Amino acid sequence: MDKEVVINKQKLKLTNLDKLYWPDEKITKGDLIEYYREVSKYILPYLKDRPQSLNRYPNGIKGKNFFQKDVGNMPPDWVSTYKILSESTNKKVNYIVCRNEATLLYMVNLGCIEINPWSSRIQSLETPDYLAIDLDPEGISFDSVVETALAVKEVLDEAEISSYCKTSGKTGMHIFIPLKAKYNFEITKEFAHIIAKITHDKVPGITSLERSPSKRKKKVYIDFLQNNIGQTLAAPYSVRPSPGAAVSTPLLWKEVKRGLDPHDFNIKNTSKRISKIGDIFYDVLRKGTDIEKKLKKLDYA
Repeated sequence: MDKEVVINKQKLKLTNLDKLYWPDEKITKGDLIEYYREVSKYILPYLKDRPQSLNRYPNGIKGKNFFQKDVGNMPPDWVSTYKILSESTNKKVNYIVCRNEATLLYMVNLGCIEINPWSSRIQSLETPDYLAIDLDPEGISFDSVVETALAVKEVLDEAEISSYCKTSGKTGMHIFIPLKAKYNFEITKEFAHIIAKITHDKVPGITSLERSPSKRKKKVYIDFLQNNIGQTLAAPYSVRPSPGAAVSTPLLWKEVKRGLDPHDFNIKNTSKRISKIGDIFYDVLRKGTDIEKKLKKLDYA
């Protein structure tokens, strides 16, 4: 089933709306598009002016997926794009830049279940708007992820660093620190590395800084390497291509406690949650952090 809609004064043909994207849950492509329409005003601030790395699942989560950065001349004229030189190939890559609901739904219609923006904007590609710490468990319970997240929070609180957390939408959690595009990626990554090391020292029994999954079995990997230019994490309120159609959902820190189940936040209930409590993550885009000052508080100056 196809349908033509007009969004932001642009005609967009939505295709195969009855295709099952989550066969076990009977969730269709149309359901996915409707979710993104409902939350568009909340997710768009995290996408605006950012290159998008597409992860396309044209046949749903049980079909083959493929990654696409260079969209070439594929998008219609009303979809903004931006060319960035790839250091690995020395060729320019034409990225989609999402600026409105029509472009968001264009990407979703291509099969993008999840939305993966850069942490920097095209106006300041070398300076990210936030630092991200990705807590990635390997063969260990989500309660251990919670314990690690709270250890990160304790480290940050001691240095009076504002932090915001969200479920990854899969098995982990993401913790963001607002930077307001003040520092380059090298400084940002090193700051994240310091936070990761201090946290690991607090809870060495359940955490690891080892990249290789085989070398960190039954540990939570504190991944600070997401803070490189072009690296992406699922945006706040992004659906994930996993069973249950879970959503990467911002949480209040008081919600981060033992027994938390990330699958409780999904495509069926997240829109209602946002309508009730609002966007609790938005200060990530508004506040900043003085890294030099905070390093002194962490005794790393």
